[in-house]
Amino acid sequence: MQYSLNSLKKIRVSKKTFALLPQNSGVYIYWQKRNPIYIGKALNLKNRLESYLSGNLAVKTRTMIESASNLSYIKVGSELEALLLEAFLINKYQPKYNFIAKDDKHPLYIRITKERYPRVLTARKIDAKFLPGDRQIPNLAFFGPFPSSKTVYSVLRMLRRYFPYSDHKIGKKACFYHHLGLCNPCPNEIKTKAGAATYRKNIYRIKKILSGDFPVVINELNQQMHKYSEKQEYEKAGQILGKIKWLEYISQPISDINKFLENPNFLEDLRNQEISGLQNLLKISQPLTRIECFDVAHLSGTNATASQVTFINGDPEKSLYRTFRIRQIKSQDDLASMQEVARRRFLHLKDWGQPDLIIVDGGKTQADIFFRIFSREKIPVVGLAKKREILVIPGYREILLSPGPVKNLMQRIRNEAHRFAQKYHHQLMTRSLM
Repeated sequence: MQYSLNSLKKIRVSKKTFALLPQNSGVYIYWQKRNPIYIGKALNLKNRLESYLSGNLAVKTRTMIESASNLSYIKVGSELEALLLEAFLINKYQPKYNFIAKDDKHPLYIRITKERYPRVLTARKIDAKFLPGDRQIPNLAFFGPFPSSKTVYSVLRMLRRYFPYSDHKIGKKACFYHHLGLCNPCPNEIKTKAGAATYRKNIYRIKKILSGDFPVVINELNQQMHKYSEKQEYEKAGQILGKIKWLEYISQPISDINKFLENPNFLEDLRNQEISGLQNLLKISQPLTRIECFDVAHLSGTNATASQVTFINGDPEKSLYRTFRIRQIKSQDDLASMQEVARRRFLHLKDWGQPDLIIVDGGKTQADIFFRIFSREKIPVVGLAKKREILVIPGYREILLSPGPVKNLMQRIRNEAHRFAQKYHHQLMTRSLM
C-alpha cells in the first residue's frame, strides 16, 4: 500500500479557515512546510481546532501553533476510528510535538486486583503477579500498555457509569463515589450475598469489555433485561437497556484505518453507500439528505425528555439537534410522550426545516404515531425496533436488518438519539437533585 500524508489538502491556520471545518470525528495534522509536527484526534474537528485559536494555551502548545504553517485533516466515522488512526500515524511519522508535549513518562495500565471485592486501578509499572506498592495483593487481570493516560481515564469513566466499581480499600462507611452511583454497591456497605454478587458481576463485565468480548456481556444483559420485563420491573429493564445501547455504540463496526489514507473521500463514499442502500430498501425516489431521529428518556416518569438528532448526508449536524421537555402529565407514558413530541416538531417544519426521513426509536406503535402526523406532508417515517433491529415501515411491512451499510447507518443514528436524550435527561435529574 502506497500513501503519503503530503498528498492531503493543506489549509492555512486561521480563524476564517477553521470556521469552515466539518464537525465530524477525525484526525488533524499540523505541518511545518512538508513535515508533520503534530497529529491529534477530535470527536468534533471544528470545535477542537478552533480551541487552538484561543489565548489560553500552554507554552508548548502555543509554540507548536506558531511553528505550524498549514493544517490537514482526515474525516472518519467514529471517535474510536479517530483514536486508531491517530495512534497509527503518530507511530509511523513520530511528529516532533507529539513527543515534546507528552506528559506521560511511562505507559499506563489498567489493573483489576484479586481480592474479595476486586478494585479497578491504574498503574505505571507492569507486574503480572502483584499490585505495585502492595505486595500482598495479586492481580486478577491487567490491560495495556496504553500510550495516553487521557484514553485510559476516559475509558474508565465510561465504564464506571454503567458498571460501578471500587478503587479504594475496605473502610467503615460508604465512599464518596457511592453517593454518585459510581461505586454501587460500595464494598464498605456490602452485607448480603446479593450485594456481593452484584459487585462481582460488574467486575466480571468490566474484565470482559476490556478484553474486547462485547457479545458475551450484551447477551447476558439482554437475558437480564427480559427477566425484569417478564416480572414487570420496567424501571430496572430500562436501566439494563441503557447499558446495552452504550455497549453497542462503543462496539459499532470499525473501518480499516488504511482505507481513510488510501482514499481521502472514503468516509463520503461510505456514507453515500449507506444512504443509497436505505433509499433502495425503502423505495424512496427523492434523496435522503436530511434524516431526523427521535427518542424518549425518563426514570419512572420523572424528568421525561425527548431528543431530536439530525443527520445531513449521513453525518450528525449538531446545530440542528433539539431537546424536548415533556409537558403532559402522564410523562411515564412513552406513547403519549411520543405523540406530544411529534406534534411539537410538526409545528416547526417551516422554521426548523423539513426532514426527508424520520426515524423513531421504537416499533410499530411508536412509528405509527409519527406517521399519522407527518403523512399529511408526505414525509416518510420508519421505526427501529430494538429487540431484533427490525425496520418498521408503517402500513407496509417489517424488515429484519442484516449486517451491512444500512444497519450501520440506522444504528448509528438511533444510538446518537438515545445518547442525546439521556444527556438532557441526566441534566434535568441533576438540577432536581440539587
